[in-house]
Amino acid sequence: MEIIETSYDYKPELTQLNLGPTHPATHGIFQNILTMDGEIIMHAEQTVGYIHRAFEKIAEKRPYYQVTPLTDRLNYCSSPINNMGWHMTVEKLLGVETPKRVDYMRIIIMELARIADHLICNSVIGVDVGALTGFTYVFQWREKIYDIYEEICGARLTTNIGRIGGLERDFSPACLQKIKEFIAEFPAALTEFTNLLERNRIFMDRTIGAGPISVDRALAYGFTGPNLRAAGLDYDVRVMNPYSSYQDFDFIIPIGTQGDTYDRFMVRQQEMWESLKIVKQAFENLPEGKFFADVPDFFLPPKEEVYRNMEALIYHFKIIMGEADVPVGEVYHAVEGGNGELGYYLVSDGGRAAYRLHFRRPCFIYYQAYPEMIKGSTLSDAIVTMSSMNVIAGELDA
Repeated sequence: MEIIETSYDYKPELTQLNLGPTHPATHGIFQNILTMDGEIIMHAEQTVGYIHRAFEKIAEKRPYYQVTPLTDRLNYCSSPINNMGWHMTVEKLLGVETPKRVDYMRIIIMELARIADHLICNSVIGVDVGALTGFTYVFQWREKIYDIYEEICGARLTTNIGRIGGLERDFSPACLQKIKEFIAEFPAALTEFTNLLERNRIFMDRTIGAGPISVDRALAYGFTGPNLRAAGLDYDVRVMNPYSSYQDFDFIIPIGTQGDTYDRFMVRQQEMWESLKIVKQAFENLPEGKFFADVPDFFLPPKEEVYRNMEALIYHFKIIMGEADVPVGEVYHAVEGGNGELGYYLVSDGGRAAYRLHFRRPCFIYYQAYPEMIKGSTLSDAIVTMSSMNVIAGELDA
C-alpha cells in the first residue's frame, strides 16, 4: 500500500473574545479584548474607564477636611488605609507631629484593614478555581473587622475614619474588647483557611505557573505591594520609609520566587499573620495620652463643646467651610496599602483646597502588565491571574 505524504502550513483560526466587562470575575467594569487560538491567549488588550469618577479633580475643589470620603472609594476593601494616608499627607504639609497613641491606634486600624483586604483577595482566588467553602468561611472574620470599624467610627465599608491630626474619638471599651477577641480567635480560622488551600492538589495545579512575572518585569511596570513581593523583591513602604511609628514593631516581609498566582496567594497569607502580629504588639503596648494632635485649626472640636462654647463653634465652622490657613508647599506621602504603595502628591498654593492633587493607585499601575502576564496561557488561567492581582476598580479609575 502506497502512503502518500502531504504537507500543509497550519494557519490558526484566531477569534476575538470579550473577557468582561460583564464577566463576574471582571467586576462588571474591566474589559479585556482577547485574541485567541482555541483556548490559548495570543494577545490581550484591556480597557479602563468604565467607572471613572474624577476623584482627583473633585478633591481639588474641596477643603482638605472633605477629601477623606473620596479616598474611601479608592480601594474600598481596605478604605481606612486610604483615609490614614490622606491625613498623614496633610499633616506632612502642615508640619503636624501626632502623639504616639494616635500612631498606634492608626496602625491597629490599618493592619486590620490589610487583613480584611487579603481575606477578600485570597478567598476569591479560591472561588475562581471552584472552592467556595473558604470564601463563605472567612467572610465572617471580615465582618468581625467591620464590627471593630463600626465601634470606632460608626461605619463599615466606606469608613471616613480618623481626622487630620488624629482620630475622631478614643477607642471605647467595647472596641478594645472586640480587638482583643479578634487577636485571640482569628489565628485558628486563618490556620483552617490555609490548610484548606495551601497544599490542595487541585488548587496548586490551577495556580502554580499561572500568570507569572519576573522581578525585573515587575519593577519595569512599577509594581509594589504583594504582587512585587511575590516576584521576589522585599520592598515594603512600612520598612523602607517608616511612618506612624512602624519602626517600633517587629515583623517580616514575606516574599515569593516565581511571581505566579500561587506565590501571590501565599505572600498574602503570610502577610495576614504578620499584620496580626503587628496588631497584637500595638494593642499590648498602646501608649497613654491624647488621641489627637494639638491642631485646633484642623481637628474638629467635640460636638458637645460646639453646642455650648463659642470658640469651639468658630473652629468647627472654619474647619467645615475650609477657611483655615494652609501653607504653600509641595509634598508626597505614601503608605503601604492593601495592594502596594498608595501615595498622595499634593501641591498647595495656600488656598482652601489643593492646587493639584494626584493619587498614586497601585492597581492602576500593575494592571497594565496583565496582557503580558496572560499571553500564551489559557482562558481559565487568565481568570485566576486577575483574581490574584487583586485589581480594585476604585483604584483603577480614580
